[in-house]
Amino acid sequence: MLKQLRIRFICITMSIVTVMMCIVFGMLLTFTHAGLEQESMMLMEAVAEDPTHTYRPNDTSAESRIPYFTLQVNNAGIMIISNGGSYDLSDQEFLRQLIRVVNSGDQTGVIRDYNLRYYQTRTLNSLLVVFADTTAEQNTMYSLIRTCICIGAASLLAFFFLSLLLARWAIHPVEQTWKIQKQFVADASHELKTPLTVILTDAELLASSDYDAETKSRLVRSINTMAQQMRGLVESLLELARIDDGVGKKAWESFDFSDLVEDAALPFEALFFEKDLLLDTEIAPGIPVKGNKDQLRQVVEIFLDNAQKYADGGTVTVSLTRSGRKHCTLSVADEGAPIAPEDLKNIFKRFYRTDKVRSMNHSYGLGLSIAESIVTEHHGKIWAESGGGLNTFFVTLPLENEGINK
Repeated sequence: MLKQLRIRFICITMSIVTVMMCIVFGMLLTFTHAGLEQESMMLMEAVAEDPTHTYRPNDTSAESRIPYFTLQVNNAGIMIISNGGSYDLSDQEFLRQLIRVVNSGDQTGVIRDYNLRYYQTRTLNSLLVVFADTTAEQNTMYSLIRTCICIGAASLLAFFFLSLLLARWAIHPVEQTWKIQKQFVADASHELKTPLTVILTDAELLASSDYDAETKSRLVRSINTMAQQMRGLVESLLELARIDDGVGKKAWESFDFSDLVEDAALPFEALFFEKDLLLDTEIAPGIPVKGNKDQLRQVVEIFLDNAQKYADGGTVTVSLTRSGRKHCTLSVADEGAPIAPEDLKNIFKRFYRTDKVRSMNHSYGLGLSIAESIVTEHHGKIWAESGGGLNTFFVTLPLENEGINK
């Protein structure tokens, strides 16, 4: 599919370039031909108005650049020839043939067999015909056509290679999205495969009459556990879909982010106490933001949930401060096993896990992905750092008075 999309992009680009070049070169040839023809006609009309006019050798006007001659035929059939310096006009039969062609044509025209353009004017006593040579005009047009063909071919070749590069650049985001989607489907299928297999196996054993009540009770509990795990995974996937569709943006409002962080951290104190962890909050008061309260509360809860799962003891610190006049920064730091630099780059990817950071601890590898989607939707930034015995997750959000709701 991507290959076909790239080929289609190249074909469309080359078609547009070809049509534009044909239009430009066509207009150039048309205007040039019209200009040369107009110059020739102006010469013949000027000569027809003053046949006795003579031109100096150093004259640079059209009369000196375009070879011409005149034939004047009176009522008695006598021809008067003038200004024929570039032609051998001794052949009377040839001249009479020219007159016959002119008499059978319009006032102006072209005699292609002799590369001549004519202009005739009649009086009561005679017929005056001015002939101008079109050889130079034709040579100019042929030369211009050859130049246009060479330039056009070279330009099309250059645009072709340029379109190849542009196609790769333009298709790259689609290619990345396609790869992410394929990986997402594969990971989701893998995550659902294990609990489904356990549920089906336990259901088959439960239907058998070879097991006692206690064993069947254990199988029921196993099925319930796997079903709950699948339910959590499906709900997480639906949450990601809702965030990607921007559904939560409809519920944006202005609120005190400091109060929200304090309220979100309060239920975790008992959970942290059970795991011999100390929860320390350093929250600056009165920090206003605009967004979806439920989603931003979810970000705080995801950070705290990860901290209680992967902290090795000690203190988990929740901090909220202003970052200048435009942003605020939320951070959650825990004393845990250090996160490798490679994992820090990938930790927010969907279904991404490592042995140290995302073990199967009732986790689907989607929490931080959901947090990243929410923060991105709120025009903020999210990242993680590891060092000095601390793993710290950061979020920066625009303050409410900076007009986040664009």
